[in-house]
Amino acid sequence: MEIQFLGAAREVTGSCFMLRWGDHRMLVDCGLIQGAPADEARNRQPFPFDPAAIDAVVLTHAHLDHSGRLPLLVKAGFRGPIYTHRATRDLCHIMLKDAASLNEKDAEHENRRRQRQGKRLVEPLYSRKDAEKAMRQFQSLDYDVERKLLPGAQLRLQDAGHILGSAIVELWLEENGQRRKLVVSGDLGHAGAPILRNPEVVREADLVVLESTYGDREHRSWDDTLTELGEVFRAARGSEGNILIPAFAIGRSQELIYFLKHHSREWGIDHWTIFLDSPMAIEATEVYARHWKLFDAETTRRRKKDGDTFAMPNLHFSRTAAQSMAINRVRAGAIVIAGSGMCDGGRIRHHFKHNLWREQCHVIFAGFQARGTLGRQLVDGAKTVKLWGETIRVAARIHTVGGLSAHAGQSGLLNWYQNFERRPTVALVHGEPEPMEALAKRLRQLRTSVLLPEVGGRIDLLSLPRAR
Repeated sequence: MEIQFLGAAREVTGSCFMLRWGDHRMLVDCGLIQGAPADEARNRQPFPFDPAAIDAVVLTHAHLDHSGRLPLLVKAGFRGPIYTHRATRDLCHIMLKDAASLNEKDAEHENRRRQRQGKRLVEPLYSRKDAEKAMRQFQSLDYDVERKLLPGAQLRLQDAGHILGSAIVELWLEENGQRRKLVVSGDLGHAGAPILRNPEVVREADLVVLESTYGDREHRSWDDTLTELGEVFRAARGSEGNILIPAFAIGRSQELIYFLKHHSREWGIDHWTIFLDSPMAIEATEVYARHWKLFDAETTRRRKKDGDTFAMPNLHFSRTAAQSMAINRVRAGAIVIAGSGMCDGGRIRHHFKHNLWREQCHVIFAGFQARGTLGRQLVDGAKTVKLWGETIRVAARIHTVGGLSAHAGQSGLLNWYQNFERRPTVALVHGEPEPMEALAKRLRQLRTSVLLPEVGGRIDLLSLPRAR
């Protein structure tokens, strides 16, 4: 009875863990490897196992670094069920379809270049048909319901509070009369975030596979974050320009709409026109609205009082390219939420072209900006940027607002772990080496056994000391 770490081991991408007990094989997650071109090229390598031999997959949530290789897995011969929360299934229908469309466009662009050079053409990583085929293997589950998956395997999902439908995985495995419990945290949410509930407490485990994305830092308090956002909006009110907010389609966009709705008058933006300019974010917002029963108590109370959480008189959904282009005729009084979150693609770049050089305009960064992205250039104070070969002067005011992360910070991770009644062994995943080591140090101060598995590393569950 063992777990093997095939992704997200000493890195924050490509989540994939294989469980073996008896004659059975099961994956938890099958995510895309994201990052530099050399990293992403690893997605085209064959799986280090026979996909046809996998009995089932359990998916923690819809983000592509956890779900994005499922179409590849099916394409390579996997025929079993993919178990996940029903809201995750709905979000994956959006995410995997969009990823497949981008794959096809990228392959089409690359093949035009290769044709001119007389080189062999490439296939997309996977197609929309591949994504649709994978979706047919999804089986929807609810939180807090125990289910037998296979002989010797019981599953229960708990709310992880990260994005809609995100789950902590509880697995009970049995082999030759011996039983062990494995808990996979998935991505744990930032306690106190709007809309979603806090991560659910789990009390018992023999091994906890724990994410460590922010294992070395804390987030700003929600009160401080809202104060900072309010100051930016009030400062922009008299500048006779627009406000641009690059945002991720799932999670961040919905949080921003929530804040804008409930602080509209306080922040002096009730007469501004707000545009959600991202087809994927619009679809995701509709999924969130359908699953309102998953909202936290405060959001549910406000929904009863104020109606639809994501409906505002001055909020417009820009679905088409023509609607998006029309926004750029607005010279003042527009708040534009658009993807991509790190500005490395999407409609936000078009809005930058029309607004970034204007001193009256503002840009709010409400999420992490990775090295090498356009967003990071702006956060780091670039005076000019290039868009489609044109040099654009940066005159707009750039604001970086911390505290909106969808991941738990160090204390959040520690507090969640300390709810276990005993001190089960911890395997840290989904983190760069520095935050992982920092979290490991804090956990060891709790007299916890901490493992930092490498890619391909295995842990024999039966050899672990029983939690005391």
